[in-house]
Amino acid sequence: RAAVQEQESDVRFQIKGKRIEFERSIREAHRRLKTGFIHWLVTYRPQNLITGPVIYGMIVPLLMLDLFVSFYQAVCFPIYRVAKVRRGDYIVFDRQQLEYLNFIEKFHCTYCAYGSGLVAYVGEIVARTEEYFCPIKHARKVLGMHTRYARFLDYGDAADYEARLEEFRVALAKKK
Repeated sequence: RAAVQEQESDVRFQIKGKRIEFERSIREAHRRLKTGFIHWLVTYRPQNLITGPVIYGMIVPLLMLDLFVSFYQAVCFPIYRVAKVRRGDYIVFDRQQLEYLNFIEKFHCTYCAYGSGLVAYVGEIVARTEEYFCPIKHARKVLGMHTRYARFLDYGDAADYEARLEEFRVALAKKK
């Protein structure tokens, strides 16, 4: 969990709870770099404005996914004795504290942080589910697999499958 909180950076800031505090000189520089709303609107790419309703229309399916996957985890993980995934480790809203962003840019960043964080959160829940039920690698190479996949059993390796499956399940109960 501590590794989740760490972020390598050359920019001078401190994380204090949920607040990020920049050095005063950095904050002042950020304020000077902020693009005003009118200037931003005039210089903004028109294709981004046109596709905005499509992009932001995705909030409904994203919220539904969040609701259903969180419900699944709340009900099933305790039964399986699988450690729950902490949603707050994946969905992080801190970009609105960047003073060089105007309110529209902050809105975009908040939406993207939710969407990408949600996908990572859901991915970890699915990864733990796969590790519980079927920790076997595919015969073919699969792109973009979760980090747990590397520990899965090789395809076709049937030796002591049930015992090794139980080892995965016991380990999942211990992970926090």
